[in-house]
Amino acid sequence: MSKAALEAAVLDAWARASGRSAAEYLGAVRDRIPCGVSVGIAPTVDALLQEIQGYLAKGYRRVKLKIEPGRDVAVVRAVREAFPDTPLSVDANAAYTLAAAPMFEALDELGLVMIEQPLHEEDLLEHAHLQSRLGTPICLDESIRSARDAAAAIELGACRVINIKPGRVGGVLEGRRIHDVAMERGVPVWIGGMLETGIGRSLNLALASMPGVTMPGDTSASERYFHQDITDPFVLAADGTMAVPAGPGIGVEPLPDRLGACTVRTIRVERAP
Repeated sequence: MSKAALEAAVLDAWARASGRSAAEYLGAVRDRIPCGVSVGIAPTVDALLQEIQGYLAKGYRRVKLKIEPGRDVAVVRAVREAFPDTPLSVDANAAYTLAAAPMFEALDELGLVMIEQPLHEEDLLEHAHLQSRLGTPICLDESIRSARDAAAAIELGACRVINIKPGRVGGVLEGRRIHDVAMERGVPVWIGGMLETGIGRSLNLALASMPGVTMPGDTSASERYFHQDITDPFVLAADGTMAVPAGPGIGVEPLPDRLGACTVRTIRVERAP
């Protein structure tokens, strides 16, 4: 994540100097991105349904549910019954082992878009075994840290979808390499989020504008996480899309007062004489 931050700063400076946007540099093919939302584990099913209804009313186009052992099939089935036409996926965050295959086969009957990271991040072979038993695509997240990881996972049949998080893979440039590997092999990708401020969110949207990103990502509006973002807030349009910043560099500027209030310390690096 530190590398991703440094790379983003250099990319921003270089793109501004050349008068280009990060999205243009990455090969953008769209200026608005369809957005999904990730929903955590709620205390009750009724509370979860109410939360989802609120997000759908705001326009989010896909809902992702977090699951864990003991809170999986029954909860997902209740959501599917309440929202039969909503694109729905689940994210296990590597909480299961291959012994849970019968549970995933039960989820397979609920018309999910994908099942994200069901097993441990290093278990590519086990993911391949599980994928062979399911009609629902497995999406790998934590398992994919580089373009080489992506190529290996696809070759093994461990997944049919890939989630790219620039912070996880060391920056937007490795994210683009993963995108290119997946696109060459006909595997769809989408862009995940890691609670970024507007600085990081701008790059998420730039990545999401690439041609191989064909699924809504976890790109929530700023208000979902921050009372006040460090940049102008990112807003979800009524149609469930968000604009890709078109200005030079990453396309956003920190709000000076907000940046000052958040600053803990400042280090200035001088060029050697």
